[in-house]
Amino acid sequence: MPDFLLEIGTEELPASFVDSAISQWQEKIKNHLKSEYLQPEKINIYGTPRRLAVLIEGIADKQPDREEEIKGPPVSAAYKDGQPTKALEGFTRKQGVSMDEVEVKTTPKGDFIFVNKKFVGQNTPEILQQLIPQWITGLEGRRFMRWADGDLRFPRPIRHLVALWDKDILPLQLPNGNTTMKGDRFSTGHRILHPEEITIENAKDYKTSLEKAFVQVDVNERHESIKKQIQEIAQKVGGKAEIYPDLLAEVTNLVEYPTAILGSFEAEFLQLPPEVITTVMVTHQRYFPIKDEKGALLPYFITIGNGDPQKSDIIATGNAKVIRARLADAQFFYQADCDEHLETYLPQLENVTFQEDLGTMYDKVNRILAISQQISEQLNLDEIQKAEIESTASLCKADLVTQMVYEFPELQGVMGEKYALVSGESAAVAKGIFEHYLPRNADDIMPHTLNGQVVGISDRLDTIVSIIGLGMIPSGSSDPFALRRSANGIINIAWHGNLPINLTQLIEQACNDFLAGHNQESPLQTVTDFFLQRIQTLLQDELNIDYDLVNAVLGEGDEEYKQRALSSVLDVRNRALFLQEIRNNGTLGNIYETVNRSTKLSKKGGLNTTELVPENVVNSILFESNSEEELYKALEKLLPISQKAKANSDYHLLTNALVEIAPTISNFFDGDNSVLVMAEDESVKENRLNLLGLLRNHSRILADFGAIVK
Repeated sequence: MPDFLLEIGTEELPASFVDSAISQWQEKIKNHLKSEYLQPEKINIYGTPRRLAVLIEGIADKQPDREEEIKGPPVSAAYKDGQPTKALEGFTRKQGVSMDEVEVKTTPKGDFIFVNKKFVGQNTPEILQQLIPQWITGLEGRRFMRWADGDLRFPRPIRHLVALWDKDILPLQLPNGNTTMKGDRFSTGHRILHPEEITIENAKDYKTSLEKAFVQVDVNERHESIKKQIQEIAQKVGGKAEIYPDLLAEVTNLVEYPTAILGSFEAEFLQLPPEVITTVMVTHQRYFPIKDEKGALLPYFITIGNGDPQKSDIIATGNAKVIRARLADAQFFYQADCDEHLETYLPQLENVTFQEDLGTMYDKVNRILAISQQISEQLNLDEIQKAEIESTASLCKADLVTQMVYEFPELQGVMGEKYALVSGESAAVAKGIFEHYLPRNADDIMPHTLNGQVVGISDRLDTIVSIIGLGMIPSGSSDPFALRRSANGIINIAWHGNLPINLTQLIEQACNDFLAGHNQESPLQTVTDFFLQRIQTLLQDELNIDYDLVNAVLGEGDEEYKQRALSSVLDVRNRALFLQEIRNNGTLGNIYETVNRSTKLSKKGGLNTTELVPENVVNSILFESNSEEELYKALEKLLPISQKAKANSDYHLLTNALVEIAPTISNFFDGDNSVLVMAEDESVKENRLNLLGLLRNHSRILADFGAIVK
């Protein structure tokens, strides 16, 4: 079967777009061909900085002929008085069939008109001519551009098109203003090593033709080639390269013919903090660092060239000059910053704006300090711990005004830790300064020190309350201040550190402090709902709790459960995990029917959701059946167990008791001595509903069973 090649030749594409385009085409092209009843043997997607290509191997010359059964109007609408209606006439006209070709078939929804329609397969090249413009213009990405006088949009100008059906050129046109690009067989080689135009004779020869012109079109092959070259060169100097996945992915799409080049710098620069050196190398220069067997940096680096391999020495010399200058600057910044105690930088924070309506970073630090102190009180910390957390909070943003962080913003927190140690602060304070930024993204590590956890929560909570207080609430994909990530961070930090914080109190105080300085409506309800939504998302998406169990612990419109969730974020997590556990092991199934039924029926009564003591709300004189007496006694026995379970958050104890009481409840509903809950006598009815309400209240210690779906 034939092969088909499409290549889009461009000016240098952004590295991030190459990976994105390949991913989009892998999905889009496969689906488009499938929708046209074409199943090729293989679809290869290629990409370099100067081209995107697809090589479709073993594709049929034409679509298969096929027959489809097409459903029309119901018979009741197709005929009137035995004559075709306009609905039937319109259907046959649209399908291009005569009245003789229609037939009636019975479906679960009644009798309908059907026709069997035959389709002759279309030639594949004709289909490709229709699909290819969609493949090109349908790509999505950031910062697309127009060029010349046309409206065609692409990340960089398109300079040529290759379109081959085996050996033949596929007639293809891509208009752009007064210019129309046409498919041909002429491509380009490497810009330096093979600047001449190359001719591709056959679609299947694409890769080999480009390889002869010093272009590796396969992203995976370039990726592996770069990895192999890097480690081979690192071994020559007795080290091992630190290969960062994001950096490797980026440089893979910056080159067409990769060559790993070894460079070096003066060993004196190794006195700098290793984070400074790697930031300069990786983030600013796209170099790979080399480390010894103990993980210490060596005075070498590796770059990936896209030029003439014979000139690697010249390239290495140039790269070394660049990094030497950057490291010399960093060395000056570091020495100058270390001459001052970290605390002396605090007044300069008054010159750094946090947000125009929220004051300076100095003001923010004071708010962080206040929240940190409140959390310290909640956690019942001793005076030494409180003092260390206060120091951490006070100094957490001081490094923002140092020369090093001004030049390399990525090092905020990192340099704060270094400078705190140089200034004589304790290791706990220094580590807390760094860790209060953690986690920086969804894949980052969590803070392990109490200082970092408390100050990190305080920093994020201040941002959330302040920004929402100004009315800038995240909506859809718009979240410029990353408030969702901040709220997720607070909850995950508390969960990871098992911190028994009361978010309700923290939010209320932060909102009150915000209102003291701003003439705005209280953001309390919005912030509360915002955190509840985040907890719901994290329980479902990160802890994989079933949606109905999440609803059961958060309550569906239940203020008591909402407040409980925020008052103890540990408890809401533990209850959700426990519910999932007993669902998985079958325990939930043993109590679901009885407790759920009781919960739903009890809504017809007037008992509040907090009462647990039977004698307070049930009159035994009104009992008409032994099943009522048995349930009453069972609830009396359940009372001390529930109270203990509630006090100790021992939900195993509670569910074991509910399992034990389940037969008694079943007998109350359906046994030989069962009763009609909704009795005609209002007093008896209320008495029985109170029995069920008590059971509901005991189960509410764990969750709202009415929200659980079996």
